[in-house]
Amino acid sequence: MSAETAHRADVVVVGAGQAGLSAAYHLQRRGFVPAGAAAAGTGRAAAEGPEAAQGPPAGTYIVLDAEDGPGGAWRHRWKSLLMATVNGISDLPGIPQPDVDPAEASSSFLTRYFGGYEHDLGLAIERPVRVQSVTREDDDPAGRLNISTSRSKFSARAVINATGTWTRPFWPIYPGKASFRGRQLHVADYVSADEFRGQHVIVVGGGISAVGLLDEISKVTSTTWFTRRVPLWREAPFDRQAGHDAVALVEERVRQGLPPQSVVSVTGLIWTPALRAAAARGVLDRHPMFTAIEPDGVRMADGSFLAAGVILWATGFRAELEHLAPLHLRGPGGGIAMDGTQVAAEPRVHLVGYGPSSSTIGANRAGRAAVAGIVTLLAGSG
Repeated sequence: MSAETAHRADVVVVGAGQAGLSAAYHLQRRGFVPAGAAAAGTGRAAAEGPEAAQGPPAGTYIVLDAEDGPGGAWRHRWKSLLMATVNGISDLPGIPQPDVDPAEASSSFLTRYFGGYEHDLGLAIERPVRVQSVTREDDDPAGRLNISTSRSKFSARAVINATGTWTRPFWPIYPGKASFRGRQLHVADYVSADEFRGQHVIVVGGGISAVGLLDEISKVTSTTWFTRRVPLWREAPFDRQAGHDAVALVEERVRQGLPPQSVVSVTGLIWTPALRAAAARGVLDRHPMFTAIEPDGVRMADGSFLAAGVILWATGFRAELEHLAPLHLRGPGGGIAMDGTQVAAEPRVHLVGYGPSSSTIGANRAGRAAVAGIVTLLAGSG
């Protein structure tokens, strides 16, 4: 299908997690309507009230989401990750969260919250649609972008990418990894600690998921914790200024075109009552990385052998950006140089939920900033 016969929209949003929904909300606030609905005058009233439907729309948009239903990556979180233990979830813009039961699984609560949000605002979301590639239609820097998907083709004047990281778990390459006779899994595959009963579990990683799962798994079986660097624990309160400073450091990296670091790598791990209790049990006694994996365990840094039946890699995720590869956005530093949410070398593309906006609060702000930038871009290109 050519660009002339592709489904056309002024803005295509890729992904319907927190960042994608925030972008869709702010598009509607700015007067954009669902692609194909401009003539009917629908879409704007849902976001701003009946008066918003007056006058011509600012443009059209559509959200393409690879999931089977609402919730983004939260659909896949393990059932034991309860609302009482998640690391803070910001409200979606415009509609606050309903009352939260701390004992409810975050996967079920947030899937329901996101689904209700989409419905109440009448957001234009197509799913399941997996975006396969984004290419330039021609050499015109103000021209259109072609989006190939698992369903059909789309043509847009701008793209807001909100694909997150959940589908790109990072598995380190380690000597002897293929020889291990036990089970290896990434946190993306984790279901329940119960499946590890009777086995010694090695947990690798220095982030929030690693310490949270160490606490959980250690209640049913024995564990050992390994990290590449000594974990940084934050003793001071994590206030608004601390959050601002942490995000600024991550933002500076992406501005320079370096691969983004996680915000927790800057803030450090934050003590909770549950983690203090785990530390008191000796669960958080960290070991330097093992030197090799052997069939029945790992070779410790001091040369001793540790037998294990499970290695759980809590080694983080990478941004899901493979569909943007045809645009050649990465620079010599290995990352994508950014100006806020806008790709510095390609103003038609904004990345939200990337780098400094990977937190839920940051995702909301990024959605608003991306839409503001696109409004300016489209107004300038006519």
